[in-house]
Amino acid sequence: MENLTLRGRAWIFGDDVDTDVITPGQYMHLPAEELSQHVFEPIAPEFAGSFEAGGVLIAGSNFGCGSSRETAPLALKHLGVAAVVAASFGRIFFRSAVAIGLPVLVCPGVASEVEDGDEVEVDLGAARVVNRTRGGEISGAPLHEMIVETLRRGGLMKLLATGAAMPGANEPRRGPATNGRGDGG
Repeated sequence: MENLTLRGRAWIFGDDVDTDVITPGQYMHLPAEELSQHVFEPIAPEFAGSFEAGGVLIAGSNFGCGSSRETAPLALKHLGVAAVVAASFGRIFFRSAVAIGLPVLVCPGVASEVEDGDEVEVDLGAARVVNRTRGGEISGAPLHEMIVETLRRGGLMKLLATGAAMPGANEPRRGPATNGRGDGG
């Protein structure tokens, strides 16, 4: 499978950046394009106006925690965020980002290895971040091939529109939700 590699300027955020900060409530009625002009307004009012499309958000733990605002990853994508790399993510944020095609990568320790303004390269297939400014490589948690393929295609709806078979889609499910026959019943 072809790797998905992105390169851009790093924008640094800390721990516990919740969806209410990413997309403030008073702007939720706006279309995604307009909402994107208010991302991070409560903690970085100048962010949307100074952000350059193609930038990579680097964050600490629990990025996208809080309420289940699917608008948070959507607004970031509309702003032109190329990828979000964090020590960990809120579960709903991570799933919503993948569904809309916003690349995300869990990479513990990345926030301490990258500074604001560094040029970084994010290789989703290899699950690594390379700091092109200061040197060094940080390994992340490998993404399942289905997630990489979904991101490579631009999100779940674009993937489904192609009619492409997902890698591993015909394999029986395993785990507590199955009955051993793979049909979940």
